[in-house]
Amino acid sequence: MNSVLIQAFAPFQTLTLSAPESAKISDLLPLIHEKYPAFPTSLTSSVLFSTHSGQVPPADSLVSDLKSLDASDELVTLRLSPRVLGGKGGFGSQLRAAGGRMSSQKTNNNDSCRDLTGRRLSTIKEAKKLAEYIESEPARLAAKAEAQRLKLENLERKLGIEKSASSSKSNDPNAPAEVLAGKKHRFDDTEYLEKSQELKDNVKNAVSAALLKKKKKAKLSHPPAEDSKEKGKEKEKVVAEKETAKATMLSATPLNPVPAAVALDAVGA
Repeated sequence: MNSVLIQAFAPFQTLTLSAPESAKISDLLPLIHEKYPAFPTSLTSSVLFSTHSGQVPPADSLVSDLKSLDASDELVTLRLSPRVLGGKGGFGSQLRAAGGRMSSQKTNNNDSCRDLTGRRLSTIKEAKKLAEYIESEPARLAAKAEAQRLKLENLERKLGIEKSASSSKSNDPNAPAEVLAGKKHRFDDTEYLEKSQELKDNVKNAVSAALLKKKKKAKLSHPPAEDSKEKGKEKEKVVAEKETAKATMLSATPLNPVPAAVALDAVGA
């Protein structure tokens, strides 16, 4: 007989049983159910036996083959594990898609990092750009001057001015208009400037006068509240003086005398 110690999974505890010498690995499950009726037979197809080293012996191999050659009475220890069923698939494609999204979000912007001296890489890059800009300043100015020269030559070519004539006769005031067109002139007409300034001053004064007139008209049409109160008080004072004078005149004038009583005998009463 072979003594077999089986380490099961929860909620089952460690199982022990005795198997005959001719017992195979596939015969262990019926023996377990015979000794432990609580162990369900429906798990026969969803469990497997394995050694503690991780090897899964074939189902048709003998239990006695798991013993070492030196110890024939050694206890056979096995592990009973449930099978892990696979999913529907597609997990690999999901991993690849997630990896693609992660790789697309990678950035090479390390400007916020610092070097060994403690300076930020962005500061170092800006300093390099500034040095390159200063070094290329003469070339940039030369290119600008060349572009301006080409523009002037193109303009002279459109006006039909020859290069030699424009260079030799541009300083001559009696030169033709076509030659003088290639020279810069200063507009210096004092009479025009004086008239222009005079017109501006006249417009400004006219606008100021109109605004002042409008303000005075508004004040006259809407007198302040204080002036109306003073006028009201003056009117009340004049009315009071008139009433006082009238009362004085009435007190100075004598009342009409009461007519004498007519004698009754004269009337013939």
